Amino acid sequence: MGNPSVMTALCQCTFGVAPAPLTVTSQMTVLAQNNLMGTIMDMPKPPMTFGLCSCSNNPAVIAATALALRVPLEVAATLAKMGILTPAPCIPACAAPWAPGSPTVIVGGKPALNNSSKCMCSYGGVISVTMTPAMTVNIP
Repeated sequence: MGNPSVMTALCQCTFGVAPAPLTVTSQMTVLAQNNLMGTIMDMPKPPMTFGLCSCSNNPAVIAATALALRVPLEVAATLAKMGILTPAPCIPACAAPWAPGSPTVIVGGKPALNNSSKCMCSYGGVISVTMTPAMTVNIP
């Protein structure tokens, strides 16, 4: 059993340096522990940020590396793949919902988001829920 991820639950990206609070926008009626319950459609999006991103596939990281080292973008992309990179501001780029969600708890017509769900950033990061205020509530 997992815990529901609710508004203000902390999320973390594997390539980010700081956690960010979850913003629930997919539904406005169902509460858990006096916070809006998240669904799999509450994907991380701006203005949510994980501080600085260090993913070598992120175009902002490649551009920052090119600027810092004064090399062409193609060279910077190769250097970034080798681990020589300059972190850049993180802007999550999630194209798909959280997975798997809770298969049996439906909130506003969508599966509830639990703390074992993951969301993939298009650049390669894996976003997970690290802390949720609804620790005393269990959902599958």
